[in-house]
Amino acid sequence: MVDDNNLQFSFSAPVRAYNAGLFLSKGKWIHSERVIDSYELIFVRQGTLSMHENGNKFLIKPGQTLLLWPGRTHGGTEFNPEDLQFYWIHFDVKAEKRKGTDTLIQIPQTVTLKRPDRLTELFRRFLDDQESKCLDQTSADLLVMLMLCQVAQAQRLSDSSGGTAVVLAQRAESYIRTNFDRPISTSTVARALDCNPDYLGRVFREIYGTSPTNFIHKVRLQHARALLMDTGMSVSQIARECGFDDSGYFRRVFRHNEGMSPLAYRKLYARVHVNIR
Repeated sequence: MVDDNNLQFSFSAPVRAYNAGLFLSKGKWIHSERVIDSYELIFVRQGTLSMHENGNKFLIKPGQTLLLWPGRTHGGTEFNPEDLQFYWIHFDVKAEKRKGTDTLIQIPQTVTLKRPDRLTELFRRFLDDQESKCLDQTSADLLVMLMLCQVAQAQRLSDSSGGTAVVLAQRAESYIRTNFDRPISTSTVARALDCNPDYLGRVFREIYGTSPTNFIHKVRLQHARALLMDTGMSVSQIARECGFDDSGYFRRVFRHNEGMSPLAYRKLYARVHVNIR
């Protein structure tokens, strides 16, 4: 409708934005356990965020997003690095009856963005307007829609090139990081991704320079080092927590990669920690 040369029309976005922020870690930090009544989109800018939702574990790296759902329990799975930085925003999806002509947007729970700079720009715009008190509800809702469209687009681009070696290797990496504490091997990863184990091994080595088996060990040992430094768990308990059924095998793998036993590593870290403090 045109009124005195002003274009007027009604508009209602399918989402409602609430508040947003930029989290900057000032030391070792673990996300508290909680249940919220809105969606939360997290976008990691620096460091790696360790989270779970209803027991499903996620390791979100720079340039990746995580969508947390309302009514589900989420929290941290381990202490996060001191350099961790991530954007977050809370929003709701309005319960409206879908029309046949409406476009359906599918938002994956986690995805790697092809152009993370675009999502960064949207978050900066939202936060700048929010802090300057000039963010009206319609603008906030539209900015959230644009954020979600960026996430959905990243998933579509990933799906469209799903047969490429790079995407297959990335999917394998994500699967390993999510399931490292379970009994997994190259064969189980290949089975989960519906591909040939030998082909997966070749592709993974081509992209990451190591085999899936070695990468599984790498992720497990990364978690083991954190537990050795930050908990009083026994070596056997840590082995089980990291996906090793045999604590003796865990000790051999740890010594081979770190050049010392798990207990020696713990003692060394304790001395370094005291010196730093």
